[in-house]
Amino acid sequence: MTGRTISHDRILEKLGEGGMGVVYKAFDTHLDRFVAIKVLPAEKVSDPERKRRFIHEAKGTSALNHPNIISIDDSRSEAGVDFIPMESVGDLRR
Repeated sequence: MTGRTISHDRILEKLGEGGMGVVYKAFDTHLDRFVAIKVLPAEKVSDPERKRRFIHEAKGTSALNHPNIISIDDSRSEAGVDFIPMESVGDLRR
């Protein structure tokens, strides 16, 4: 994924991964800011339950508003990639 652009977010580097996806540092070319992008891996996209849970996570988190919880910008699917763009936490400019 590094070096790829999905939607208007340029993927810069992998930050980590967990049970629900892989998180990348990205640059939002429309808003000129760094963001974090959580991507549902291709092998999990084919599992309808995983995809449902991924979307459920995005909707649930986007409904919350608290300084200790990241804000979700959107939930998108493009070119077979399901992803959640979100605010960057910490200094992603490194």
